[in-house]
Amino acid sequence: MTRSVPRLLVITDTTLQTRHGHADLARRAIDGGADGIQLRDKDAPVRELLAVAEATRDVCARAGVMFYVNDRVDVALGVGADGVHLGQDDMPTATARSILGPDAAIGVTAFTPALAQAAAADGANYVGFGPIFGTLSKANPRPATGVEGLASFAAACDLPIIAIGSVRAEHVADLLGAGAHGIAAISAVCCAPDVAAAARAFARRLP
Repeated sequence: MTRSVPRLLVITDTTLQTRHGHADLARRAIDGGADGIQLRDKDAPVRELLAVAEATRDVCARAGVMFYVNDRVDVALGVGADGVHLGQDDMPTATARSILGPDAAIGVTAFTPALAQAAAADGANYVGFGPIFGTLSKANPRPATGVEGLASFAAACDLPIIAIGSVRAEHVADLLGAGAHGIAAISAVCCAPDVAAAARAFARRLP
């Protein structure tokens, strides 16, 4: 079964901000129009992460919103997530597909068309590309690609592209015009004074 790819994928974060937990961020972002939630927590012990993932999954399930776990295929499988997002240093896409099965949604970070093609061949549903404008969520980020870099990548990529990296709502039109299918937002939504309103500012600019 082909899984739909979110237009607004909000990646929950509890390091850049500590006011809201993952499930609460998901609820608020969904209230604002997010149609995908990705839980990313690289520090939590596995039992704690499982509990947080279950709570966040329940929020998404009640709203009919896609729920992804970042990196952790075991956690995604354990809580029955809709899918997983994998970096280039994570489990290979083909292995994740064999574990999660044909119905799981799998996203893969890809920096080059060759990596995107490999991800597609191994069963990925979409690729994440960036950082478009830099990032606050990584200690040693890759250089910003800019909109031009996205356009070049999109011209050689057959999978839907989720653009990520310090993206703000006012960037949406340019990114869609450059070939992005959707947007991933972290700090622009999670760190906003009103999470739902920040998500809404993105959602109203997306198809």
